[in-house]
Amino acid sequence: MENYHISRGKHFYTIGLSYKKADADIRGHFSLTEEGKSNLLQQAKIEGIDGLIVTSTCNRTELYGFAQHPYQLIKLLCQHTHGTVEEFEKVAFVYKNRDAISHMFKVGTGLDSQILGDFEIISQLKLAFIASKKIGVANPFMERLINSVIQASKRIKNETQLSSGATSVSFASVQYILNEVENVTNKNILLFGTGKIGRDTCENLVKHSKNSHITLINRTKNKAEKIAGKFNLQVKDYADLQSEIRQTDILIVATGAQNPTISKELIYAKKKLLILDLSIPKNVAEDVIGMENVSVVHLDQLSQMTDATLERRKEFIPQAQEIIKEVEGDFNKWLEMRKFAPTIKALKKKLKTMKDAELDFQSKKLVDFNSEQAEIVSNRIIQKIMNHFANHLKDDTNTSDESLELIQKVFQLEDSI
Repeated sequence: MENYHISRGKHFYTIGLSYKKADADIRGHFSLTEEGKSNLLQQAKIEGIDGLIVTSTCNRTELYGFAQHPYQLIKLLCQHTHGTVEEFEKVAFVYKNRDAISHMFKVGTGLDSQILGDFEIISQLKLAFIASKKIGVANPFMERLINSVIQASKRIKNETQLSSGATSVSFASVQYILNEVENVTNKNILLFGTGKIGRDTCENLVKHSKNSHITLINRTKNKAEKIAGKFNLQVKDYADLQSEIRQTDILIVATGAQNPTISKELIYAKKKLLILDLSIPKNVAEDVIGMENVSVVHLDQLSQMTDATLERRKEFIPQAQEIIKEVEGDFNKWLEMRKFAPTIKALKKKLKTMKDAELDFQSKKLVDFNSEQAEIVSNRIIQKIMNHFANHLKDDTNTSDESLELIQKVFQLEDSI
C-alpha cells in the first residue's frame, strides 16, 4: 500500500483468529477487555502506527491495521492478551492489502459470522473505529473503509433476507432452551451477567419463552436493575449467586470475566441444572462439566445449531456477495485514485504555473488584453485537461503505473514520484 499515500505503514493487514480454527479456550487466551483494547491502541500510537482497528468478540479477535510487517500487529496482540505467538501461529490468519480489505467486508456483513447473517458485528466494528479515532489511530483510509463496510451491511440487510428472523448467539441460546427444555414456561431461569449478550438473551427469553420466573444477577446491581425494570423481572445481589443457582433450573452465564465465575462449589448436584455458557473466555469451570444432573452447553455448541430459518439464509449468500462486490469495487476505485492524487496535484500545479507565465507574457505584449476573461478561459481548459488525465488513470488501471510515469516524465514532475 506504500504507493497509495495513505499511511506510514507499508502494507494493510488483517491478523487474528476466529471460531473457524480456534476453540473457545484459545479464543479466551486472545480476548481483549475494553481496557485491553484501549491499552493496545495507545501502545500502537506510541509505536508510530497511524491506522488500526481492534475487535474482540465471543467469536473472534482481529486487528485491522497498517504495519511494515504483520509481526508488529501480532506482537501487539500477544502483549495485551494471555496468548502466545506460538498459539497464534497454530490457529491464526494473516491477510494482506486487498485480501485484508475483502476480509473486513465479509466479517462486517455477517458472511463470516458463526451464525450466518449475524449483524451484531457491524455495530462492534463501528464502536472499534470510534475508539481508534478517539485515540488518534484512525486515518482517512480506515474511515473510508469502515463506512464502505457499513454501507454494504445496510444494503444486504435492506435488499436481502440474509438476516431474516432473529440472529446471534443470544438467539441461538433461547432457541436451544425452547427446543431442549420441556415446560420452559414454568422453569426458574437465572441470567448471570447483563452485558450486550446478556441483555439480548434476556430480551429474547422474555419475548419467546413466555416465562415470568427470570432472575438477573450482575456484579454491578444497578445495571441489572435497569434491564429488569424494562421487563418487570427480579434482581438479586451478587452475594446471592450461590443460593439462586441452587434454586434455578436454567443458568445462563454471560459475564465479561477473564476467569471462571461458576465453580463446582456453587452447584447443588442433586437437582437437574442446565448451564449455558455464553462467555469468552469460558466462565464455567472445567470441574462443573460431568457433574451429576448438570448439563453444560457452550456458545460454540449453540452456534452449530441449524434450523429452517438459518438454512434458508444460505439462499441469499450470492445476492449478498454481489452487493459486497459492488461496494468493495467502489472502494477500490477510490483507493486507486489515491495513488494518482500526488501526480494529478503536481500536474495541476505545473499547468497553473505555465498558465500564469503565459498570461503575464501576453498581458505585456497585447493591447487591451482582458486578463480576467483570459483567466476564466485558461482555468476551464486546465480543468478539462485534468479531467481527461484523471478519467484515463481511473479507467485504465492495468497500465496506470506506466501512465503515471509518462505524465511525470513529460511534465517533469519529479517531486511527485
